[in-house]
Amino acid sequence: MRKLENKTAIVTGAASGMGEAIAQLFAKEGANVIVSDVKAEGVERVTRAINDAGGKATGETADVSKEEDVKRMIDAALTTYGALDILVNNAGILDDFVPAAELTNELWDRVLAVNLNGPFYACRLAISEMLKKGSGVIINIASIGGFCGNRAGAAYTTSKHALIGLTKNIGFTYAQKGIRCNAIAPGGVNTNIGANMHPNQFGYERAVAGAASMPRMGESIEIAKTALFLACDDSSFVNGSVVTADGGWTAY
Repeated sequence: MRKLENKTAIVTGAASGMGEAIAQLFAKEGANVIVSDVKAEGVERVTRAINDAGGKATGETADVSKEEDVKRMIDAALTTYGALDILVNNAGILDDFVPAAELTNELWDRVLAVNLNGPFYACRLAISEMLKKGSGVIINIASIGGFCGNRAGAAYTTSKHALIGLTKNIGFTYAQKGIRCNAIAPGGVNTNIGANMHPNQFGYERAVAGAASMPRMGESIEIAKTALFLACDDSSFVNGSVVTADGGWTAY
């Protein structure tokens, strides 16, 4: 039997990279998947690919920084598949490595809106539904920037530290209600998240000062397999935890 048979999962940021790999792997393992992303073309492409391969997927274009979009995304899972078993908060943006002294209110607000407010909105709604059925799994895609000080700029670093705090709080608070909440902290992964990045020179130079110690870059499927472990019953005793997936980089 497949690991996620008859489960319904929402994956945000699923139009490319880690989110796409998670959505495809979850569908392969039997889940009904809501493919969510702000990019409509990517949502359509990934949804079609899953369905063409024999899986079950429904696309939902959504900007997670907008609470009304998040509600529509959650409602899509309930309306289409009648349940919500798994939430993967993967959508996120970088901050151009901007250091605190040069960080504008606009960039700060935008990064925290996507990287922190979005997962919070989704968690709040998902938990309410999961409490009704007495079970559920939430997976937040954090970063090693969530416990290291300079893998990005000030806004991104703050957002991922906060996301790990939210993860631990939810994990313990609802542990006796059948809900598990964990985070994955990837290191460097080959995705397109930095495709339109315009790095701040000073911030970037400081952030990459230790990059030579990275053993290697990861691949999206490696993060997806970690998410699958956390989503299924194989990790039934793992809760409120952060699983580091960085090839050993932070072990140095």
